[in-house]
Amino acid sequence: MADKNDGFSDFEKAAMKERAKELREAAKLEKNRAAGEKALLEKVAEMPDADRVLAEGFHALVSRVAPDLMPKTWYSMPAYARDGKVVTFFQGAAKFEARYATVGFNDAANLDDGVLWPVSFAITAWNDEVEAQLAAVLEKAIS
Repeated sequence: MADKNDGFSDFEKAAMKERAKELREAAKLEKNRAAGEKALLEKVAEMPDADRVLAEGFHALVSRVAPDLMPKTWYSMPAYARDGKVVTFFQGAAKFEARYATVGFNDAANLDDGVLWPVSFAITAWNDEVEAQLAAVLEKAIS
């Protein structure tokens, strides 16, 4: 429940604290792919099984399709950046008590198509069809 004084819930406060910690460590992680990937994989390992399987699949896909993107954590979730800007990220369902996990793309992704285009995708299972669809979006995003 939100505090009457600041309007932020305990969950939101914890997320902001985690983000502040990530920002303090960002300078070290940006230039060190191994450290960024290690931090990302540690967060993935902490996820409940359903989210972990999806995050591992997405990590393998990004590593294969977009190896130039820098792995990192972003709000304690797996993310992949170019020039310090997050292009794509995975958001687990459990952390946000959501019905499904999502793969999202920020404005650093080259997805513009007219005046309306998708930037977030709900995902409940990892399979060949999901991988192929996300690979196509990811290839466009990094073009």
